[in-house]
Amino acid sequence: MGPLIGSHLPAHMALSPRGSSASTVSSTSFVAGTGAASAARGSSGLTHQVSDASFHAYGFNTPGAPGSSSGAPDKSSPSPQSPNPSAPVVNLHPAAPKQAGPASMVPEIRKYKSRFTSEILCAALWGVNLLVGTDNGLYLLDRSGNGRVYPLVTRRRFLQIEVLEGLNVLVTISGKKNRIRVYYLSWLRNKIIRGEEFDAHSKSGYAEVGSVEGCIHYKVVKYERMRFLCIALKSRIEVFAWAPKPYHKFMAFKTFTELVRKPLLVDMFVYDSTKLKLVYCSIEGFHIIDMETGQMGDLYVPFQHQNRTISPHAIIPIPGSDGAELLLCFNHEGVYVDLSGEVIRDIRLQWGEAPTSIAYIGQGSVMGWGTRAIEIRNLHTGELDGVFMHKREQKLRFLCERNDKVFFASLRSGASQVYFMSLNRGFAQYSN
Repeated sequence: MGPLIGSHLPAHMALSPRGSSASTVSSTSFVAGTGAASAARGSSGLTHQVSDASFHAYGFNTPGAPGSSSGAPDKSSPSPQSPNPSAPVVNLHPAAPKQAGPASMVPEIRKYKSRFTSEILCAALWGVNLLVGTDNGLYLLDRSGNGRVYPLVTRRRFLQIEVLEGLNVLVTISGKKNRIRVYYLSWLRNKIIRGEEFDAHSKSGYAEVGSVEGCIHYKVVKYERMRFLCIALKSRIEVFAWAPKPYHKFMAFKTFTELVRKPLLVDMFVYDSTKLKLVYCSIEGFHIIDMETGQMGDLYVPFQHQNRTISPHAIIPIPGSDGAELLLCFNHEGVYVDLSGEVIRDIRLQWGEAPTSIAYIGQGSVMGWGTRAIEIRNLHTGELDGVFMHKREQKLRFLCERNDKVFFASLRSGASQVYFMSLNRGFAQYSN
């Protein structure tokens, strides 16, 4: 599906969910294009964005600040000789707010004025606009126009979504039974443009993937000209492959059963250019499956034989390693390993507190969202590049990222909002 450029939302389009009183909006443009032209068009919608004063920036290459190259040493990454490398030791209470770096270095946090009455669970960029999945529906946040929110699918829970524009599909975990359902982007586009008139007469704009339910997490992986959909379920992992026209759908490829541990996150990596490996994590650690032979094993189990569990956060491939080296994030730390399970670095990435979300945000940085602070760390060294302190404790959830924009949401009951952080060029060059 190509870019959606120059389409117009009709004035009669309803903003309220089905069954409620309809409200109307003035005509505005729906733009899902990409590139510099779209960025220029999106700059006109700043009235629906506000700077957020609830975060205070520290560090970001200021002398003496955490993560700087001069001044006091960074205590956020304990040395290999540390008697307790698992203990968080970063100081999340810097002395003075003067430590914030120059404007060209400090990322900017803004938020959209629109509030969601349902909890925001996930989001994905569709061109310049944002698809938002909540506990009670799927919405489009118009970033290119006036910041309005348009309902697309109501009365359905969306746990995870991802836009695949080249395939014309939105992949979701949704519904009461947590099924994998794909929505066609062309159908969603027509629904936005034509509103309720299209909704009443249109054919079904979605399809189920297999008969799986109880899905926990999925990952879409591109390998050469193929796309795989890896799905973690309660007791197995299923892999689907995209079949192009005339099928135009995901079809069953492989299934791995008899898992000793329940998978919580799953990913696929290409090793030695031809070998495919599945990596998944459980409450005990991280595990690996050879896609060709089906052989299973442990990749990294931090508390083996200690009857202790972990809270896994992310499986991050190290850039430049061709998928052979990973950063495994759990609890308040991250460990660097290769696909054979060997620890490849003496350092560990240490968070100041156990984060609620962790994400690789490009430019060699990884972010952790805690209840007291947002930390930005160097992916390769674990050093603290900068931190945003909260005025008050709050729970935040990572949503998605692209280029220099990172989106996350507040988890306040009845008043969730979408935030975004702009990584300025100065910071991006510094973090590299």
